[in-house]
Amino acid sequence: MHNLIIHYFDRTRHLSIINFCDIITLNMAIKVTRKDQGEANENIIRRFNRKVLQSGMMPLKKSQMRFAKPISKRERRLKAIIREARKAEKTERIKLGLK
Repeated sequence: MHNLIIHYFDRTRHLSIINFCDIITLNMAIKVTRKDQGEANENIIRRFNRKVLQSGMMPLKKSQMRFAKPISKRERRLKAIIREARKAEKTERIKLGLK
């Protein structure tokens, strides 16, 4: 099977590249056929983009692109404590009118 690379524009108009084989391995083969001989290629691409958005496959594939090393429960708790402290400090500064 040939790898077909699809350049796809998501809703925010950022260019995303997905491998067609990845779509098939997810059992989400997306087919778009030409309605008639006179249909423009842009319309076919637009219909394909719409089907990809409706399938909900893009968030899954994007999350798989970013691998995060597993961290321990202790580290997650420490990061959460730091995050909450920063958030509290920021809200306090906003209340005081500093930022």
